[in-house]
Amino acid sequence: MTGTSPTRNLTTSAFLAMSLDGFIARPDGGLDWLLEAGADLEDTGYDDFFVAVDSMLIGRNTYDIVAAFDEYPYAGKRVLVLSSSLETVEWSDATVHRSLNSALETLAAEGRRHVYVDGGTVVQQFLRAGMLDNLTVSIAPVLIGFGIPLFGPLDSDVKLELTGTRELPAGFTQATYRARPPG
Repeated sequence: MTGTSPTRNLTTSAFLAMSLDGFIARPDGGLDWLLEAGADLEDTGYDDFFVAVDSMLIGRNTYDIVAAFDEYPYAGKRVLVLSSSLETVEWSDATVHRSLNSALETLAAEGRRHVYVDGGTVVQQFLRAGMLDNLTVSIAPVLIGFGIPLFGPLDSDVKLELTGTRELPAGFTQATYRARPPG
């Protein structure tokens, strides 16, 4: 990690999909455009990535979307939800945290090694703090015009090193980056 916090031994990674115009969801959280575009997508590398992480750090919006799923997708993972309004969550092995620092302290205290950072706001917080190590973005061949952006305002440039690209089925492309230390 690029910081000097007690979480220095923690690897942070994001694995996301976005529209070609940079949105991860419609304003209401809708993913219909992604599900339609990705109907024939096949293997994106997500399953291998998910096996490699021991914990998840998600935001409130992601929690609300996932809570509505028919099947819980995070079985076997420690989940921390960043929220200023939730008191508790009903998922097993999941807790609510009011701040990024609180969540990171919990992950460090528990000896977690690799956290999956998910949700636009949470990814943006990690980028602003210089704490996102790896970023994999799958780009859907669709423009949705407006929605929830993957990237938001930053205090300074975040330099990334391209570590891989690949063409996926259904017209998707995927790029993987490693964050470069500032300086």
